[in-house]
Amino acid sequence: MAHIVGPEVVKYACTCGLLKPISLLYFCRYCCELRCGFCVCHEVDSHFCGKCCENLPSSEARLKKNRCGNCYICPFCQQELSTRIGSKGPSNPEDPKSTPKKMYYLSCLYCRWSSRDVGIPDQGAATGAWPERENVHANRLQEVIEAYKAFVLAQKQQKEREKKKQRGKFVSYTDRTGVTAAAIRKRIGLPAEVPNTYYRNRPKLPEPATPREEVEDFPEELLTKSLNLLEITTIEQRLLQPDLQPTTVDKLFPIHKQLSIKRSLRCRSCEHNVSKPEYNPNSVKFKIQLFAYYHIPEVRIVTVEPLRAGKPAELILKLTNPTQHQTVITFLPLDLTVRGGDGDREVGETQSLSLPEKQPPSLGGQPSSLLSLSSRQPSITIKPRPIFQSTNCQVAIPGSKVILPPRDDAAEYDDSGDSHNIQDDTKLVVWRKSNKVFVKLVVTPDDGLELNTEIVAGFTMQHIYTNTIATTVENKEPDRHDHNVRVFLTLGNLVGCE
Repeated sequence: MAHIVGPEVVKYACTCGLLKPISLLYFCRYCCELRCGFCVCHEVDSHFCGKCCENLPSSEARLKKNRCGNCYICPFCQQELSTRIGSKGPSNPEDPKSTPKKMYYLSCLYCRWSSRDVGIPDQGAATGAWPERENVHANRLQEVIEAYKAFVLAQKQQKEREKKKQRGKFVSYTDRTGVTAAAIRKRIGLPAEVPNTYYRNRPKLPEPATPREEVEDFPEELLTKSLNLLEITTIEQRLLQPDLQPTTVDKLFPIHKQLSIKRSLRCRSCEHNVSKPEYNPNSVKFKIQLFAYYHIPEVRIVTVEPLRAGKPAELILKLTNPTQHQTVITFLPLDLTVRGGDGDREVGETQSLSLPEKQPPSLGGQPSSLLSLSSRQPSITIKPRPIFQSTNCQVAIPGSKVILPPRDDAAEYDDSGDSHNIQDDTKLVVWRKSNKVFVKLVVTPDDGLELNTEIVAGFTMQHIYTNTIATTVENKEPDRHDHNVRVFLTLGNLVGCE
C-alpha cells in the first residue's frame, strides 16, 4: 500500500526534543523554529454541529452539555440517524376525502435500528422534539450541582473581602493609635474574635445519601435460562448514556450528537498563531496555516540497498522544496554536543541526544526584523530536552550543496524538461525535475550489530529559509537565513552477510 506521509520512517526533531513526521509539525515564522503539538497552546474558537453546521456560543454549548439539540446518533452503532417518512392511516376511514398523514421516525442506515424498535412514537414534524427517557436521579444530581455552585460562589466572595481588607496599611483608626479592635470589643462586652462571614453564610449542604437495607434478590433466571448476548448492551453502549446505563438493547434511546470544535494553535514562545481556521463551520480553509509541510524541505526515502554490518550501502533520498523561493540544502553531521551548565561535552552515538539552545544563524546572525518581532517576553520558556533516539549507522556527508528551485505547480504537467540549468554534482544528484531532486548518500551500519536490528541514521539538514513577513520599513526585502533541522531515518533491519 502506498503512503504519502507514512509510515513514519522519516522524522524531524522538534525544538522540545520529540521526533515527529513533517505532517505533524508546525513552523513558527517569528521564532523560526519547529513546533509540535506539545509546543503550542490549544484555544477553542467555536463550537458547532458536524451534521447541521449550527454554531453555538460557548455558554450555550456548556448548558447543552456539548451536544446538539436537533441531531441524533444511533445508540447501537454510533452513526448518524436519518429522519425517515412514514404514513399513518386517515383519521376517519369512512370519509373518502381524508388523506393519510405523514409521520416521521429516526432510522440508522448502517445497522437498520429505528426509533420504532424501542417504542418511541412517530412525530408529525421532521424537526419535532423526540421524547427522551427521564432519569430518576435527575433531581438528586441537580441538588448536588447547585450545592457545589453555591460553595464556589461563597469562596469567591470571601477572597474578594480579604483583598479589600489588605488594601490599606491601617485598617481602622484604632490600629493606627495602638488600640486594637479586639480590646475595644472586649471592653464593650462583645466577643474579641469576629466570626468569619464564610462560615456564617456557609451554604447548606445537600442531604447525605442513605443506603437501602432492602435490595432486590438475585434473579434465578440468569442461572436457569440461556443468555442471549445480542440482547445485552456492550460497555461502550452503556457509557454513551452514563445517567441511565441500560442493560438491554430494548432500552437504548437516541443520543444527541456531540459538538465539534474549531481550535487555533498558538506558539508558546512568542504567542503568535501557527494555525487558525475560519469561523464558518461549512468552510475547511484556514486564515493562518503555518504547517511545516509548507515551509521545510521534505525528505523521503526512495531506495536503500541491503544493510550489512560494517559495509557501506547506497541510499537515495528525495528532497522537495515546498516554498515559492529558491533554497540551498547542505548536509551536515548530526550534532552530538550536549550544552548544559557544566559546559559543552561530547557524547557517543549510542547515548541520547539533546537539542542545543537556540543559536544565531550562520548568515550574519539573527535578522534585526526577527529580533523586533520576538522582542517581547514569552509567557512560557521552552527548555530543550534530550532526544531518546540512538543512531547506529554512519552517514557519509557530501561536500557539495544541492540547489532546489521554487515550487511551480505548472511544471508538474510540463514534460519539456528542466529549464533551470543547474550544474549539479553527478556523484550526489541522481535526478532532478522542477522543485524535486534525488540525492545519493552512502550509509554504513556499525560493526557488531545483531541480525534484524533496526538501523537508524541521522544528519542535520541546513537550508536557506526566506521569511517574507519579517520585513521592516527600511528594508523591504525578505530576510534569508540558514535554518538547521535534524532528520532521523529508519532504514530497515540488518541482514546477513553476502
